[in-house]
Amino acid sequence: MEAEVFSMTGGKKTWYIADGWIPRRGIEEHANYVGHEAVIILNTQSQNARIYMDIYFEEKEPWENIEITVPAKKVRCLRMDNPADIGNQCLQRHEQYALRLRSDVPVIVQFGRMDTTQSNLAYIGVMGYGE
Repeated sequence: MEAEVFSMTGGKKTWYIADGWIPRRGIEEHANYVGHEAVIILNTQSQNARIYMDIYFEEKEPWENIEITVPAKKVRCLRMDNPADIGNQCLQRHEQYALRLRSDVPVIVQFGRMDTTQSNLAYIGVMGYGE
């Protein structure tokens, strides 16, 4: 019996993440963990994804067209507290922000937050909204 061949590229070209807010670094009890947020981008395509990220704020103008490349058939994790990952921009902890990511090929975007501000630790991972 011949194996079926599937063509599954998946993904969307525009993604939104509405709730960005980098938690403080952590409480003493969890000194080995750093509170952070990350955007994880999966590119299942056979070509590199060129992505433009826009960061929106409550009280200042957005940072627009931050260029990010995700190689073909790879995943890339962007730490939102690492300026090198986001076009050398520096997000402040406890600063409300939102994201729009626009890609030239369909990709999948997930968002995660490690919250070390309370004794239980908490990690959330949610899918962005894609269209």
